[in-house]
Amino acid sequence: MNDNKLQQMGLQKKVIWITGASSGIGEALAYEFNKKGALLILSARRVDELERVKSNCEDGEESVKILPLDLTDTSAMKDKVEEALTMFGHIDMLINNGGVSQRSYAVETEMSTVRRVMEVNFFGTVALTKALLPTLIEQQSGHIVVISSVMGKFGTKFRSTYAASKHALHGWFDSLRQELYEHNVEVTLVCPGYVKTDVTINALTGTGEKFNKMGKGQKNAMPPDEFAKKLIPKLASRKEEIYLGGAEIVGVYLKRWVPKLFNKILKRVSVT
Repeated sequence: MNDNKLQQMGLQKKVIWITGASSGIGEALAYEFNKKGALLILSARRVDELERVKSNCEDGEESVKILPLDLTDTSAMKDKVEEALTMFGHIDMLINNGGVSQRSYAVETEMSTVRRVMEVNFFGTVALTKALLPTLIEQQSGHIVVISSVMGKFGTKFRSTYAASKHALHGWFDSLRQELYEHNVEVTLVCPGYVKTDVTINALTGTGEKFNKMGKGQKNAMPPDEFAKKLIPKLASRKEEIYLGGAEIVGVYLKRWVPKLFNKILKRVSVT
């Protein structure tokens, strides 16, 4: 899909708020949307990294704003939304991309780590979305995007809490979509497979420390800039659920249609 077509579908000069924008998928999406002429609000905890991303964008001083955000601070979400709305006057799309992964066996994962992952991935995402919802409903337009994972469709060993947090997002946002049809607000769940980011390096162990290892699946995975280029046309088409990745995407369909066979396959798969 060419740039003119994307602009005709409403991306040009639209205000897009991206969480987790300091690296990985969020950073790559910022660059791609910037190239299409969108106005961006970039959020994450690391302000220095957000400044770096902004500096790499075209016309960054005018078209990119930075809004520091900690997804665990759910009490601050109302104020963050009010601040975001002052930047360009409105918001057309919220991309809930911020999150954290986990790499540890369930039996070895402390409850504090379980709660931390859920706090970031689920409660933080829900709290920010809820804070923005009244504005989207009032303007009778908007697009809420959630960067989930194939782990939101099935679970594997070593990822119990991460998979649980992504499954929870699907349940909540599938329900929300049904409530927003009458308000012309759309909801898209994006399920990436392996993308070459630091997601496993930054993942939490059972005790809450950084995993500090690059997962095998990430080493030869799709680069985040390629992922962003493929995702944006699908978002412009307003798809309700999107799968992007390599052969691992087949797992979504195997889980749905032949779950017993899929379970046998997973038993023999080595995951990191």
